[in-house]
Amino acid sequence: MYKKIVFHVLSLLLVGLQAASAQQSTFAKGADVSWLPQMEASGVQFKDEKGNPKDCLQILKELGMNSIRLRVFVNPNDDKASGHCSKEETVQMAVRAQKLGFRVMIDFHYSDSWADPAKQNKPKAWENHSFPELLNDVYTHTFEVLSALKKVGVTPEWVQIGNEIPGGLLWPDGCTHNWKQLGQLLNKGYDATKAVDPKIKVIVHVDEGNNIDKFNAFFDHVTQENVRYDVIGLSYYPFWIKKDYTETIADLETNLINLSKKYNKEVMVVEVGGEVSKVENTYKLLEATINAVRKVPNNKGLGVMYWEPQGIESWSHYSLNAWLENGQPSPALQAFKK
Repeated sequence: MYKKIVFHVLSLLLVGLQAASAQQSTFAKGADVSWLPQMEASGVQFKDEKGNPKDCLQILKELGMNSIRLRVFVNPNDDKASGHCSKEETVQMAVRAQKLGFRVMIDFHYSDSWADPAKQNKPKAWENHSFPELLNDVYTHTFEVLSALKKVGVTPEWVQIGNEIPGGLLWPDGCTHNWKQLGQLLNKGYDATKAVDPKIKVIVHVDEGNNIDKFNAFFDHVTQENVRYDVIGLSYYPFWIKKDYTETIADLETNLINLSKKYNKEVMVVEVGGEVSKVENTYKLLEATINAVRKVPNNKGLGVMYWEPQGIESWSHYSLNAWLENGQPSPALQAFKK
């Protein structure tokens, strides 16, 4: 009898370890590195922790990352910081990332340049289109980019339909003052994605991941409009709301758990970042964010992505990167190794 009990306990422990191991292997730890081609063309050289020159993506892989996020603009200009990210460049970067074993996320901005909570400008080529034409534009653009990726052997694991869209996208037609139209636009992106491959997970992405009321209001509307999607994507930047992560991390954790339960969806922090000058604080921010996502029940917390960690400030003028001016990664990125 004693032997049977011991065997049973050991069996349960083994199952638990296997489950933990499975979650560890599938948990996405990654970065948006859409600036990388422009940085390399500008002559920026990247070095590993020991100071050896190395491919930036290889450095990220050695830091424990397994996923890469890439943004797509419709008809971008050539400006090194706010242009590029065309379909063609995105395909090249995705192939490069996949060859190194990275999983791929594609982030559709549906604009010629940045789309975010402050601006959701239509691509110039779509400016005078009627709403039915815009629906077709979203479907066609999404389908064409994902088909181009599939043609070269890359099927993204995740696709974002819009980038940080608390106010909607393709303003004014798809703003949140007209949820009926916004819902249709989101569904067109979903349908185009699934037409390329039904296994791709579709993300709807909102900023301020610690703002519980904001997410409930937005995704209640999403539900009312019967928007089809698989994953709730969150940005988390304590810096932009002038608070330390210690003041907001509990709200992020609560929000992640509540969203997964209330809407029965997987959740993912698709953008996070801390000040490059505050190495220890950013390390702890990343550690806490990863832990918060891991705490979501039933493995519905999919992962965490750092936004442009390689974007050295002297090149990007972006202070929430995670790379030192000597070309080496910030020790803050060690949080992804755990």
